[in-house]
Amino acid sequence: MAKKVHPRGLLSSSSSSSSSSAPCYFSSKRETFTIWMKSLVLNGKGCTVFDSDGHIMYRVDNYNSKSNNEVYLMDFDGGVLFTILKKRYFRLFGFWEGYKSTGKVETNPKRPDFLVRQSFNMLRRNSDCEVILGLDNNHPYNYAMTSLNGKCACKIVDNFGDTVAELKRKEARSGVVFGEDVLSMEVKPCVDLSLVMGLLVVYGLINSLM
Repeated sequence: MAKKVHPRGLLSSSSSSSSSSAPCYFSSKRETFTIWMKSLVLNGKGCTVFDSDGHIMYRVDNYNSKSNNEVYLMDFDGGVLFTILKKRYFRLFGFWEGYKSTGKVETNPKRPDFLVRQSFNMLRRNSDCEVILGLDNNHPYNYAMTSLNGKCACKIVDNFGDTVAELKRKEARSGVVFGEDVLSMEVKPCVDLSLVMGLLVVYGLINSLM
């Protein structure tokens, strides 16, 4: 029987490891990731993210495959980076909230770090989304996720219109394009990689990619 790897609970500040051993989620150079839209857990839904050296960096393992209302973005060791919740207003329109883990136990719920809601177009069906960031510190600003050539390709742009990250189907050096469950993402330097991955998870949920 396959061993289940559950999300690791948050630690109190007194029992957490030293800051020198904490992983860094920023990079000074452009990063390229391979995303396999599958969970490593048997019968689970999710995705697995590899860096350019083939190491697992992020993962989503959803044991309740019938519900995507609460999903965890984790690092390789199972530490929760973002808790992503699906909510609805007027029982019709859905939106997603992302709560970043602080590494310590919090007694009161905080505001989400990001909110994603779809932009509806009556003329065509698309997966374009408005992203609101900075809600946790009362300084909101906007990103956008725009679909490119189908549900397996999109780009994330900031409030200046600059591309923060771009997702597309992975292509081998020989020119062979992989299947729809193997994607490649390029992320520009000096951005929060865990945030970008959190937005990627929401995009995957919206498009039923996981």
